[in-house]
Amino acid sequence: MKLSRRCFLSFSLGTTVGITLSPLPWKITDDLSIWTQNWPWTPVPRDGAYSLENSACTLCPGGCGISVRKVDHRAVKIDGMKDHPVNDGGICILGASGLQYLYGPFRLPSPLKRVGERGEGRWKNISWKQALTEVSEKLSEIRSNGEPEKVAVISGKKEGTIACLLERFLTVYGSPNFMTPSTVEDSYEAALHLMQGSRASVGFDFENADFVLSFGSGILEGWGSPVKIFQAIGKLKKDGSVIQVEPRLSNTAAKSDRWVPINPGTEAAMIMGVAHVIIREKLYDENFINTSTSGFQKYQSLVMEDYSPEKVSVITGIASSQIVAIAREFAKASKPIAICGRGEGRIAGNVHETMAVLALNALKGNFNREGGLWSVPKPDYIKWAEAKPDQTALEGLEKGRIDGAGSKEYPFMTSLLDRFPKMINEENSYGIQALLVSNANPLYTMPDTEAVKKAFEKIPYIVSFSSFMDETAQFSDILLPNPIYLERYEDVPTAAMYKKPVLNLTKPVVKPLHNTINTGDIIIKIAKSFGGSIADAFKWRDYETCLKETLGAQWEILKKQVVTEDKNFVANSPALETNAGKFQFVADDVNKSQNSKAGIPHFEDLGINGAAGNFVLIPYDSMPLSTGYVASAPFMLKVVSDKALYHQDTVVQINPETALILGLKEGSYANLETSVGSARVKVTLYDGIMPNVIAMPSGLGHTAYDDYMGNGKGVNINQVLGVVEDPVTGLNAAWGIRAKFSKA
Repeated sequence: MKLSRRCFLSFSLGTTVGITLSPLPWKITDDLSIWTQNWPWTPVPRDGAYSLENSACTLCPGGCGISVRKVDHRAVKIDGMKDHPVNDGGICILGASGLQYLYGPFRLPSPLKRVGERGEGRWKNISWKQALTEVSEKLSEIRSNGEPEKVAVISGKKEGTIACLLERFLTVYGSPNFMTPSTVEDSYEAALHLMQGSRASVGFDFENADFVLSFGSGILEGWGSPVKIFQAIGKLKKDGSVIQVEPRLSNTAAKSDRWVPINPGTEAAMIMGVAHVIIREKLYDENFINTSTSGFQKYQSLVMEDYSPEKVSVITGIASSQIVAIAREFAKASKPIAICGRGEGRIAGNVHETMAVLALNALKGNFNREGGLWSVPKPDYIKWAEAKPDQTALEGLEKGRIDGAGSKEYPFMTSLLDRFPKMINEENSYGIQALLVSNANPLYTMPDTEAVKKAFEKIPYIVSFSSFMDETAQFSDILLPNPIYLERYEDVPTAAMYKKPVLNLTKPVVKPLHNTINTGDIIIKIAKSFGGSIADAFKWRDYETCLKETLGAQWEILKKQVVTEDKNFVANSPALETNAGKFQFVADDVNKSQNSKAGIPHFEDLGINGAAGNFVLIPYDSMPLSTGYVASAPFMLKVVSDKALYHQDTVVQINPETALILGLKEGSYANLETSVGSARVKVTLYDGIMPNVIAMPSGLGHTAYDDYMGNGKGVNINQVLGVVEDPVTGLNAAWGIRAKFSKA
């Protein structure tokens, strides 16, 4: 594929916005005068004494520490916290924009009750007493009818006291339906469980690696803990190498030592092809294989029979000589790491691909060692007394989860949120009468937006704890706004893909600006209103008391220094927890599953949704666009390229050769249609993409918030993306969708 010098230079220069760390270079602080002129709600602090207060950011799973500059009692600037183990003074554009979420007019000022049709935007103010009474009475009515399992929670967080309080409430209430969004971390956790026997998160020691082989991971698009990875990759570029394998020239590919274009969806075959060369040339760590693994012979037979460089070349479009060269570079590096996952990792992906990556790392023996891949234990500091459900609760819990997690079909999964809409729409399970949503915005972030909305329409009562009028809040029946992270205490355990256990504490650096209550306090108040066994499970006076007792001796330490890190974790790393105490190239649990042909990672055409269309639509991520539960702040939208958003139109990338066949030119409008939705988009010609592939930016197309936060700007890619269930885990494995594309 030809990539012109002009195209490459313009792309490379443009990417610097997304990966630069604090101090911010985007003239954002200089633009405050423009902000003041255009936005009447802009904070203009008076002169006064200034101070710095440290806290933690919760806008993404990165786990960064922040330093908030204050003038008197008003916050005026956010920087990265120096000496924090995750970000060490660095900050991304999302974290730096935190004050706009604090002071923005899209904040929910008080409890609200819907008075019009859902989505009409008609609300009335109610008191907190009335709001909590109404929610408690509704939940009490459902339980009195003997249907406690028909209440569900969607929590954006899996760990920490808030998530645990929500799950604890459901347990004593009688519902098993605590659900969380899935990401590539879930796929890694499933693969670790199958191949190592551990219930752990994955961590990568990029700082000490000397070679990174990435299969589609957006290392510089927000993958893992973004700031930490930016810093590590910057160091690695001086002393090592990065190779990016993906169908599109992303920020990561442009900044890597080498970009290897690949047919979309064939990364698993490429991984196995690399393993073939390493095994054939005996470049693997023989001592680790012999002493610390099992199933190698069976794995070797599959790899050698089906994944020769010549066979893989036909599948991937990568020359066999290049596959051999990459394999040798990986094998000869002293501390190589292989990773996978599309973009920033919002999609869990095919667990066989993840298992293939773990197996590739195992060939070099780089598990739980410096410069390698780590199994990071789950947080274990929450040690509350065991909740004791009553008979009504026990009967509800026996009904099983609506999403199928933990069932015979998906026995080792704890949550499968992407299956939730299908189960409701196809009436494959009992219905849901009430849904509580915390720290999540599923009506924006989940694929197949229309299917999600259709499912939500069937739920009679929806409660949102959002701090903002987001898409899910707009569609709810009652809003119980949470203070944002700068106004509240909350524990923040773990940092995405980080190599050591860490624990952060957000602190109220300013007093709450609005009539809001911490979600933890709301859950405790509602639980106490029930009395009996439900109230007995919530003995704390309030959430701060709960948090203080839970953290114990760490409470005072965290109040003072924000973060604690297990610095001895490397020396005390736990052994592998499989039956044989070894890494399993062949996962026994997968062998026994009726959903899998074999317990060995293998290539299959999994991850593409839909049958119609000659093109493949893939999403792409970029740092200036938030794809999570909060929309992009105005600061972020200021630096979005007009090659992603042109006025109000989403711009999609297409190869010039493909565009010529379709009669499309730079700036043309086109109709995009998939099996789940359609959109009118603008076209930009881009040499850095495979033919017959269309790339569309994520993070646009909000229908909530306000104009400054992107309301009405572009198309939400989830409107045209579908779900593909991984046959082993049930997680969403979709990396793209077939599409029809034509001139408008």
